[in-house]
Amino acid sequence: MDLRKLKTLIDLVSESGIAELEINEGDDRVRIVNRSEASAVAVHQPVVVAPQIPAAPAPAAIEESAPAAPEVPAGTPLNSPMVGTFYRAPSPGAEPFVKVGDSVKKGQVVCIIEAMKLLNEVEAEEDGIIKDICVENGQPVEFGQALFIIE
Repeated sequence: MDLRKLKTLIDLVSESGIAELEINEGDDRVRIVNRSEASAVAVHQPVVVAPQIPAAPAPAAIEESAPAAPEVPAGTPLNSPMVGTFYRAPSPGAEPFVKVGDSVKKGQVVCIIEAMKLLNEVEAEEDGIIKDICVENGQPVEFGQALFIIE
């Protein structure tokens, strides 16, 4: 499916207020879901969902000696708005947008996520201080995965 057509569909879903749109075009299948976050102000964000792959079967029993989950620093996570590749700097060899301990303002660019050959700037959602960077530069990220912890 053409990327411009996909962008147009996402914009239409976002502006129209419909909850979900699914389109089948030959072998291509696109489902766009308009989700709203529960907060003081409801924000509608269209989400593109890739074809679903069956999950691996769950293990029969979980061993009691399983390692504890890693500790997450206190603060608010800044989550990835999409699937793609995480980059800390605007170009290779350039200074990163932010480092641990840096103060950030709402709307400040903190990283780039490359998705489908497009570079998407990710902005801080609130003022604060970068307490942790949860992803290594150049690593793939999932939708909703924590990128930074901001306090």
